[in-house]
Amino acid sequence: MARDPYQELGVSRSASADEIRKAFRKLAKENHPDTNPGDTPAEERFKRVSAAFDIVGDPVKRKKFDAGEIDADGRPAYGGFAGGQGPWGTRPAGGYEGNFSRGAGPRESFEGVDLGDILGEMFGGGRAGGGTAGRGGGFGPFSQRGSDVRARLEIDLEDSIRGGKKRIAFSDGRTIDVTIPKGAQEGQTLRLKGQGAPGRAGPGDAFIELVIAPHPTYRREGEVLVMDVPIAAYDAVLGGKVEAPTPDGPVTLTVPRGSNTGARLRLKGRGLVDAQGRRGDLFARLVIVLPDKPDPELEAFAEEWRKKRPYTPRRRV
Repeated sequence: MARDPYQELGVSRSASADEIRKAFRKLAKENHPDTNPGDTPAEERFKRVSAAFDIVGDPVKRKKFDAGEIDADGRPAYGGFAGGQGPWGTRPAGGYEGNFSRGAGPRESFEGVDLGDILGEMFGGGRAGGGTAGRGGGFGPFSQRGSDVRARLEIDLEDSIRGGKKRIAFSDGRTIDVTIPKGAQEGQTLRLKGQGAPGRAGPGDAFIELVIAPHPTYRREGEVLVMDVPIAAYDAVLGGKVEAPTPDGPVTLTVPRGSNTGARLRLKGRGLVDAQGRRGDLFARLVIVLPDKPDPELEAFAEEWRKKRPYTPRRRV
């Protein structure tokens, strides 16, 4: 029989739904198989806390458990037997099989339930890791759903901002077009219900972890993007205007007079989207670029400048 779910999650029986949810997220993250590869005790712990949350994280099941109507495994608890707990006594140590009589009342049949749905919801909507973990067909002994499948999907930076569609292929030969939501986050896991392995009671789910691919133009610094923008020497000295790319299309930048390599121009709201849906900024880092071929006039001007107005460049971090 499973351990008391409140004890498994480390919360009191009077804990709020939010406190229970926070405790589960913390323990699930600490013991997730992707965080602890090859660690069997951690994997078992992950399964136990998931099963515990399945009971007390569901208001209906929690009410039944608190009233003694179901045990820590989610199975009905009735009197007259030795084993689990309940207001009428205990259940058989070996569990129930088929129909049984309760006193002189009618014979009743109890069917199994899928104990993995809530865990799937949690990882489907939040920033859970990918890998081979999951309920593996359910945590409950009666679950006959197919096992979940997990995969990673690399997406373009632009798709993470604007959303889009990307096709993914599974090892069994199936392909699925995955809808990427606007503002998708690195490590975000999408739940595709019913796209897992087949089972007697229906297929499991597919959990797709999103990975944002490196971009040839933009560098990611949190929700901020940085790009190098080449400028001519005369624009650096005199100021000017240059065209620069952004994830939303090209824009025209105004280069201030006397700009140096490394100077940054801020493009507000042109960066990545954070977890709260706010758009970060894009910074254009100016890089002074000389002509590809030597220019006699420029060389002569530089030589004269060096003689008349020497200076020591400062190192810029």
